[in-house]
Amino acid sequence: MRGPGGAARGAGPPPERAGAARDPGLQPERTRLAWRRTTLACTVAAVLAVRSALHEGLSAAGAVAGALGLVCWLGFLLVAHRRMTALTAPRPRALTPGVSAAAALCTAALALSGVAVVV
Repeated sequence: MRGPGGAARGAGPPPERAGAARDPGLQPERTRLAWRRTTLACTVAAVLAVRSALHEGLSAAGAVAGALGLVCWLGFLLVAHRRMTALTAPRPRALTPGVSAAAALCTAALALSGVAVVV
């Protein structure tokens, strides 16, 4: 539909361009909580993997898998902490492909080390 003067209704400039301050709402808070939940899940997986390795007797393969899991868990904690800190800004930066790849790699490696300890 066209308004007066032939301009489309609702086709005005976005709020950021109109000079209005950005209202982030609850999106950054939800994203921080999602990072915290994922960190908690990784922590539980790492603790259960170490517990399983120690309970069944420590072998060389179990020790290597446990160490790999610990390093991956610490790497994920670092990535998650940096992202949660970045989300406290009024206008958080977008997640870079490198950070995203690091988080995915740490998660996959932690899952694999958990499987290696259990099997």
